[in-house]
Amino acid sequence: MKSVSLDQMFHDQLRDVYYAERKILRALPKMARATQSPELKAAFEKHRTETEGQVERLQQVFELMGKRAQGKTCPAIDGIIEEGEEVMETYKGSPALDAGLIASAQAVEHYEIARYGTLRSWAGVLGMTEAVELLQATLAEETATDEALTSLAESSVNEEAARSAA
Repeated sequence: MKSVSLDQMFHDQLRDVYYAERKILRALPKMARATQSPELKAAFEKHRTETEGQVERLQQVFELMGKRAQGKTCPAIDGIIEEGEEVMETYKGSPALDAGLIASAQAVEHYEIARYGTLRSWAGVLGMTEAVELLQATLAEETATDEALTSLAESSVNEEAARSAA
């Protein structure tokens, strides 16, 4: 079995999440256009701006490693985004659309939270103090986005979807 060091695995996972963030940047405008809720549209637009900053932070981490910022195909994020596109197609014009979009967006956030939490921990073990700070900043944003989506779903979107079904 080939021996892979933690720094190699860190770089591999960094490439994975870099690909994911760039893919998410392309998906967020589609989701914002599809939503019926002005609040959800604003949340997607805000997160797109944050995601641009997250991509920049990832580029800084690559620089700290002396590596070129380059993504690696991430089948997990491809699948999650594909599911979101399916929700947009299947529920277009339906009162349940926004609830489905929130669920899709939270699947993305949970994936990112898992990745950034791991990368931050590995950066700490590897003594990459500056990378820890950059990754922690992104992890905090992803967590805040997830919490904002939950709040929006629980305060209005889920109830509106349920009422219209009755």
